[in-house]
Amino acid sequence: MNDNKSSLLSLRSRSQLIAICFVASLAGCAAGPDFQRPAAPNISSYTTTPTPTQLTKDQKLVEGLLLETQWWRSLGSPSLNALIDDALQTSPTLTALNANLRQAHELFTAGSGSTQYPQLAANLGAQRQQMSPSSQGLSGDTRQFSLYNTSVSVNYNLDLAGGNRRTLEALAARTDYRRFELNAARLALAGNIATAAITRAGLDAQINVTTAIVRAQDEQLRIAHQRVRIGQASPDEVLSLQVQVEQARAELPALRKQLQQTEHLLAVLAGRAPSAAHLPAFVLADFTLPTELPLVIPSELVRQRPDIQAAEALLHAANADYGVAISKLYPQLNLNANLGTQALTTAALFGGSSAVWSLVTQLTQPLFNPALPAQKRAALAAFDAAAANYQNVVLESLRNVADTLRAVENDAHTLTALIAADTAAQASLRSLERQYKLGAVSYLQVLIAQQQAQKTQLGVTKAQTQRLVNSVAVYQAMGIMN
Repeated sequence: MNDNKSSLLSLRSRSQLIAICFVASLAGCAAGPDFQRPAAPNISSYTTTPTPTQLTKDQKLVEGLLLETQWWRSLGSPSLNALIDDALQTSPTLTALNANLRQAHELFTAGSGSTQYPQLAANLGAQRQQMSPSSQGLSGDTRQFSLYNTSVSVNYNLDLAGGNRRTLEALAARTDYRRFELNAARLALAGNIATAAITRAGLDAQINVTTAIVRAQDEQLRIAHQRVRIGQASPDEVLSLQVQVEQARAELPALRKQLQQTEHLLAVLAGRAPSAAHLPAFVLADFTLPTELPLVIPSELVRQRPDIQAAEALLHAANADYGVAISKLYPQLNLNANLGTQALTTAALFGGSSAVWSLVTQLTQPLFNPALPAQKRAALAAFDAAAANYQNVVLESLRNVADTLRAVENDAHTLTALIAADTAAQASLRSLERQYKLGAVSYLQVLIAQQQAQKTQLGVTKAQTQRLVNSVAVYQAMGIMN
């Protein structure tokens, strides 16, 4: 008999030990796979052919260049620096994203408090009851009485399968996402303001060049009228020049419209109303072309660009959400303790005989719940979508860098050619004007030279503007931001 009792006790002990080991093993892990950062692109170049590092004699790309995060200061415009610095502090867009970041941080703090620590609550209650002894098979009159109680309760969910840890992991990842989202918006805002300021300066220069051309052509038209009156020129020459003057004059309203629209955009980017904004009148002379531009290799780009970092954070959150869905398939252990007093009078509420307590341990194992496997599959699908989105963001970023590098390379060559063409066109125009005054060439030849000079002057202005814009685009593409 004793042997049987010993065997039963031994079996019970082994069962308890197995249960304890099972619980301990669950408590030491987190459901689902641990997050693995996606591998960096296994490529060494952004384009099929290497981009030359020496763009022109006055600008080059430098791999591993260490620059201050406020890259716009390399453009050499104090007015632009002040405008961007102010916009980064007052922009409504950034204000909203800052609020989103604070919200995500507080949600993480709330989740950490509710999952990592026991929940403690104090209760104080009073109730009026009526009891009939006959309802319990007893004799006697109906009684009315008051019942008072106080208690302190403690509740804690033992994170057996690691669902709580995965929940916190997801909240932390979403906080990271909001931070990277804010960094991306700051980068975009600084880049858009710099681009708008340079564009404004370029349009102003185009207006000035076009106005000068119109003024010069008006003078040539006046001289042509005089030559017609004295019989040294035909009316056809006057009409041809009139066409050219009006065509050039017609370009001015369109340029002014673009200038005004750019100023309105610049005001809004700076967080100001277009009608109330007092913005600097940027001109091309305000800016200097950065002599060195950063070149980040592809493997480092994915760790630096905030839009890629944001996509990675969402992937991390989706991985953690998948772990949470898996944890719901495993046992849930909840511990609840309650210590208090209960009495019929308030005077006796804190007496030694009024103490009550309870300790409850509840282990729940889902047996049949079709929703849980479906939630697991849904979480896995969300992870797959996040992974595909991450890959797409990386590819688009690589394309953006490739386009930017090709643009800065080709536009540099374009400007060099246009400067040479402008030099030649101006020299040719001056020579023909001298010959025209001497009567050695026809007015048609002068008109053709004027047309060439007009095109090259405007082309140089546009190319200078584009080179500055391309420099801004390089900083943006490389993801440089504080």
